[in-house]
Amino acid sequence: MTTNERRVLVHPNKQALAASVAARFLTKVVDVIAEHGDAHVVLTGGTIGIGTLAAANESPARDTVDWSKVHFWWGDERFVPKADADRNELQARQALLDHIAVPAENIHAFAASDEVGSLEEGVAAYTAELARFSPDGGQWPRFDITFLGVGPDGHIASLFPNLAGIRVTDAPVVAVRNSPKPPPERLSLTRPVINSSERVWLVLAGADKASALGLALAGASYVEVPAAGAKGRRRTVFFVDEDAAAEVPEELIAESY
Repeated sequence: MTTNERRVLVHPNKQALAASVAARFLTKVVDVIAEHGDAHVVLTGGTIGIGTLAAANESPARDTVDWSKVHFWWGDERFVPKADADRNELQARQALLDHIAVPAENIHAFAASDEVGSLEEGVAAYTAELARFSPDGGQWPRFDITFLGVGPDGHIASLFPNLAGIRVTDAPVVAVRNSPKPPPERLSLTRPVINSSERVWLVLAGADKASALGLALAGASYVEVPAAGAKGRRRTVFFVDEDAAAEVPEELIAESY
């Protein structure tokens, strides 16, 4: 396989999936820090995304990582109050971030609805935060790993099929007002930012994801199936359980990373 070809790694169940991805994540972060001196990771929400963080927290390898050199970002966020249980940030803190020695200034959360007055202010704030950590002349940091969940409709982050956000290429962050999945108001990175990541890891489980995964791998339009448009610069890996892999052609399933 070429370095940027997509790979599908199948695991027997959700628990094995979360544990395997967590182990790879911890190992890769150590490698990235050794290479670059720090690491920038984009997190996702959802049951399996948060489950992966919880599995990382429970791993004996958790403390092999120098967390002071890791920066955490998010692919999207629900525009709700800071303490709302729906926030991806809150769930990630409970699963992993509150349990590791990561400096507060290394956690780059989207603004909550009780922190800024509007979605536009939230877009501006995250755009500025991305730029603050970007290389000279850039708009966003060097992302090493971007985690993505995939919805049954094929959405990634808060980029939904056939809505305006998936088409945006001239801004790093977009406001979402009409999400078909509640809550309706969200903030999201755009596809160019996601695809700038060295590695894009899509983690999905369940039979309800099988159709979206099959379409994404079959070359569907990314406007209609946003997951089809997710591609890392070096690696694009779909980590899935057997239920989600039901419609994946055998020849696309990799034996190893």
